Amino acid sequence: MTMMLGVSLAGRDVLMVGGGAVAARRLRRFLVEGARVRIVAPEVHADIAAVVDRGEAQWIERPFLPADLDGAWLVHTATGDTRVDREVADRCEDARVLCINATDGGHGSARLSAQAEIGDVIVGVTSTAGADPRRSVAVRDAIVDLVGEGRLPLRRHRAPRSGRVDLVGGGPGPLDLMTVRARRLIAEADVLVMDRLGPGPEIVQGLAADVEVIDVGKAPGRHPVPQAEINRLIVDRALAGLRVVRLKGGDPFVFGRGGEEMQACLTAGVAVAVTPGISSAVAVPQAAGIPVTHRGTSGAFHVVNGQGEIAQSTLRAMADDAVTTIVLMGVAALPRLVAKALAQGAPEDRPVAFVESGHTPQQRTTRTTLRHAVRDAEAVGLQNPAVIVIGDVADEGLLLPLPIPKETANA
Repeated sequence: MTMMLGVSLAGRDVLMVGGGAVAARRLRRFLVEGARVRIVAPEVHADIAAVVDRGEAQWIERPFLPADLDGAWLVHTATGDTRVDREVADRCEDARVLCINATDGGHGSARLSAQAEIGDVIVGVTSTAGADPRRSVAVRDAIVDLVGEGRLPLRRHRAPRSGRVDLVGGGPGPLDLMTVRARRLIAEADVLVMDRLGPGPEIVQGLAADVEVIDVGKAPGRHPVPQAEINRLIVDRALAGLRVVRLKGGDPFVFGRGGEEMQACLTAGVAVAVTPGISSAVAVPQAAGIPVTHRGTSGAFHVVNGQGEIAQSTLRAMADDAVTTIVLMGVAALPRLVAKALAQGAPEDRPVAFVESGHTPQQRTTRTTLRHAVRDAEAVGLQNPAVIVIGDVADEGLLLPLPIPKETANA
């Protein structure tokens, strides 16, 4: 029978007997844990030599001696010689020192598990009947995959010592376009503060019934929860010792007011971190087959909030043949934007695309030009959420197959 224990090696003496490839792989793990490592071996792998040269571990250049066990908390033996490794393990047993025998996994008092750190949880997998590293790694990886699916029960049951806020980018909407970290943080949350755009109700379905879910979603012209109140909500919940996830569509720092919310947390002395998400400025055009940059067509892209003032930099971008202009939240501003762009010298035949409800079953793409953009928007009943793409990358024929040269076609 095998019992798994969590053991801190920080500042403790670990002895490694043998300096080959196995020891080289395991050495980094001990160093990450903060152990003081001694390696006893006549020769060592090049990776170990580099670590020793940097002063991160000590190398004793000779075979193992029983006195090497003095002061060790843990011994790892991997000489490749079964007889030597068993002798080390036996001497550790007599000295009551835990020993990992990497050459003969069944003859040692300890084993290294296949390990993964998931937030503040460590998952370790090992076998109860003989070492089977490949199986342990496969099981560990399968557990890690569940994080990305939001299926691990990672929320604390005991109250944490202090609360925190995570500003999490939910991406353009589909759950499988969220990051693994985003799914893990949501699984850990006591409070979920959600926007209107981004991941939908599906993200809530797997949460425990006592997780507080607060909808603060904004729509054009309708802000039921002012930003100051959102700031207060997340700060107050964190100061009460809760883990708060502020979930946003796209990326928190791309027109998501994430900077303001971080300021509010830092001012209140609340721990806060940001998890990026895929911005709709890139992801929604991509869903319609529009690259925001394309070699020979566009070497830069300019992203603008359509609800703000139209800056000269935006008008210059729209007039520049080599720049793609991406307008978020710009349906209402479209007539004014087009009029100013044309007055600034942007060509009337500049391609324009409207991509509505990107990455959803309701996605719709309308192609037009600057000259006809306002007319066509009215004709199709353009509605938010929509991303407006202005530039030659919006040309419908951009990504069609290249014509085959005549000499190749006739070969």
